[in-house]
Amino acid sequence: MPSVRASRLLWITLLSCSLTACSQATGLEVRRMTSGGMLYTVATVDPGRDTLRLHWKNPATGQPYRTFQEVEERLGKEGVRVLFATNSGIYGPGLEPLGLHVEQGRTLVGINNARSGGNFALLPNGVFWVKGKRAGVTETQAYRRLNIRPTFATQSGPLLVQGGKLHPAFNPKGTSFKVRSGVGVCEDGQVRFVVSAGPVNFHSFAVFFRDTLGCPDALYLDGSISAYATPDADTQFADFAGIWTVSR
Repeated sequence: MPSVRASRLLWITLLSCSLTACSQATGLEVRRMTSGGMLYTVATVDPGRDTLRLHWKNPATGQPYRTFQEVEERLGKEGVRVLFATNSGIYGPGLEPLGLHVEQGRTLVGINNARSGGNFALLPNGVFWVKGKRAGVTETQAYRRLNIRPTFATQSGPLLVQGGKLHPAFNPKGTSFKVRSGVGVCEDGQVRFVVSAGPVNFHSFAVFFRDTLGCPDALYLDGSISAYATPDADTQFADFAGIWTVSR
């Protein structure tokens, strides 16, 4: 008899293939899924196949890219086609990342150890990182101890799921409902970016990552302004400080 974990991974794979064309050429799949009455857009990224990068400032201008379109145009000049883009972590005034921001191995903004001030400081928070063909979501202080030295990384908060457990502050009856985005690293080794189509509380959002997507570790990225883009759609309506892209 297959294990619960194996059954879940098989279910995820079958659902993915039923909603999108499963390609051997690239691991990327973008699909819509419904859970608890909420519609989610889920981008599944294979870090072993797909090129996953983080962008903040345009090297030609020294200014934040701000929009998916600006990043796409810049990469297009390099012969790179963006297949998916979404916002990175929470940011502050002047389109400055609020926490750690690493690009191409360079730390552009250091770790933020704030213990108060909004969702970012709803501890534990964490870091989503990419190093070569590996990716992870790691609690901030553990990330510091591990000395991971990633190629790309963003810090945000709170952690939605940590080691298969929901954030201790989340309440099923929580009354804070917002459009939310997050990223998880799941049991099948895939990275999954998620943007909700409507307002959802933290508990429901975290449960979706853990129980539906099979992600034992997941990080909240941002709230009401969260958006994504594909070659056929762009839901952005506010500027971003950091933008993740998946390309080939």
